[in-house]
Amino acid sequence: MSDDRNIDFVLRTIEKRNVRFVQLWFTDVLGKLKSFSISSEDLEEAFMEGIGFDGSSIEGFVSQEESDMLAFPDATTFQVLPWRPEAHAAARMFCDVRTPSREPFAGDSRSVLSRIFEQADEKGYVINVGPKLDYFYLHDRNSDIPETVDGAGYFDLTSSDFATDIRRETTLSLERMSIPVSYSYHSNAPSQNAIELRYAEAITAADNIMTARLVIRREANEHGFMASFMPKPFSDFSGSGMYLYESIFNHDGENLFWGPKEGHPAHLSPLGQSYVAGLLAYAPEFLLVTNPTVNSYKRLIPNGEVPIYTTWGRKNRAALVRVPTHKPGKHQATRVELRNPDPAANPYLAIAASVAAGVRGIEEGLKLPEESFSGLEKLSDAELARRGIHRLPRNLGEAIKSFDKSELMHETLGDHICDYLVEQKWSEWDEYCSVVTDWERTTYYVGI
Repeated sequence: MSDDRNIDFVLRTIEKRNVRFVQLWFTDVLGKLKSFSISSEDLEEAFMEGIGFDGSSIEGFVSQEESDMLAFPDATTFQVLPWRPEAHAAARMFCDVRTPSREPFAGDSRSVLSRIFEQADEKGYVINVGPKLDYFYLHDRNSDIPETVDGAGYFDLTSSDFATDIRRETTLSLERMSIPVSYSYHSNAPSQNAIELRYAEAITAADNIMTARLVIRREANEHGFMASFMPKPFSDFSGSGMYLYESIFNHDGENLFWGPKEGHPAHLSPLGQSYVAGLLAYAPEFLLVTNPTVNSYKRLIPNGEVPIYTTWGRKNRAALVRVPTHKPGKHQATRVELRNPDPAANPYLAIAASVAAGVRGIEEGLKLPEESFSGLEKLSDAELARRGIHRLPRNLGEAIKSFDKSELMHETLGDHICDYLVEQKWSEWDEYCSVVTDWERTTYYVGI
């Protein structure tokens, strides 16, 4: 990613802006943002030789016996941090993690997505992703019990809507870091908000998600609240998603998903249809990546708003893949919306897994099944199977099993990441299954 021109620009900007420290950002396998700072004086060396660090304490990286890692900053991701004072300016860059022999590290999520993006590029595909994130503003960050801060609903604007101010500051901070925001708004549930980022190439989109999560939390903290990306913090309210709008362009800038309505009612080209069919076919296998926690599956319940089956539709919000209505003359905006991911996911792995599934659908020439509508929960398993519709994993345990036996996921993410995820998530699932909940006490304590 870093060429001499980009590196020269960064070094000149650092000198001009008097940037003293540079934060090097990367993620662990679970998607948590990691960082360490170096002096701006060491940056030129970092570009050329990388900066060594101990990877043995990073989730999903390596053991102490093989802990030496190198972080190579990506000059194209350089941004001055807007929350730092100009007199003591600091900047950040995302890094690619490599081994001492300078090979891409198998546990580096960003390198995984880079590889998938490059493989698609060799086929003539440019993968674009536009993410939309839900999250909650909550009281008392030190409490184990989440407490809402408003009673507003979808698109509500009230005289006491403090969230409008926080969202405005969040948007301004992101735009100062060259991350354009399409729009932000109050979402369905009390205290739930959403922000949609403008589409970008896949790796940049994942970088933007990581940055947005940090900025959202920072701005909430500055206003005396906390921001939570927990998929389902309340039983009685809708959960939070991380919706991915995906499309493929060619190297000439043409959208390959668009097709005339005579060929398909949703204006999808044969390539676009096969891409969606790939998402449907392989969703049970990648669900562990896009929905990685026990709590994720408390969100995926039959309520007409989130997917529980491998279906697609245009207006059906319960479809796994939704194809937004085509606007006349807006061929370039043709895209598909993957609705199951949640904001607890590692965005690099989530995008890599879903893109790999869609591209595999193209390679295999998969046929798109009939469009689905509401009411599928009333159909028998036999009727669903006849229509080629499958139930998504109901819980983390089912998701682990589907993921572990997936050839596509091992090929896409690599054995290092797959083996780590399976081990860690089985541990999480076993621990959860051993915990006695309030629901069990209420239901069984007296009655048995």
